[in-house]
Amino acid sequence: MTTLQDRPHTALVVIDVQNGVLAGAHDRDAVVANVAALVDRARTEEVPVLWVQHSHPEYLPRGSDDWQYVAELKADEAEPVVRKTYADSFEETDLEQVLAERGIGRLVVAGAQTDECIRATLHGALVRGYDATLVADAHTTEDQSQWGAPTPDLVIAHTNLYWENHRAPGRVAGVVRTADATFA
Repeated sequence: MTTLQDRPHTALVVIDVQNGVLAGAHDRDAVVANVAALVDRARTEEVPVLWVQHSHPEYLPRGSDDWQYVAELKADEAEPVVRKTYADSFEETDLEQVLAERGIGRLVVAGAQTDECIRATLHGALVRGYDATLVADAHTTEDQSQWGAPTPDLVIAHTNLYWENHRAPGRVAGVVRTADATFA
């Protein structure tokens, strides 16, 4: 379990489910539906839902339509929104403070982009002492194969395989499907 002291709770962390990020995302509608199912389940079970929102002055300017969350997903007013400008949701944000205030030591992660913000945040969590579970069918990315990257389906499959077999002393990494995700 987590190496963080007095952190028995779990949170759902929803990363960058924004119009501009998901516009060209692989299997967008299915992923958004799975994220919505996770959010509903977390709220029903009274598990904290933490929203992460990326901005970039050129590609995702704060306040723009692209910067807004997709219409299908809405943060509740009581749910924290962490604003970030780097791939790792912990870098120069208040995410650590938000998690500490709630006694959270385990993260269940969903959202976008698989090959950037999802991977960076998973690693950031693990190196900081958190347990981190990736929801296999609730993350996505865009096609960047024209620049030499694998196709999105392969990026997602590889990330799931990699994270399923990832380890760190005293911490747990893993992968679950939406239907099997638990917050206990």
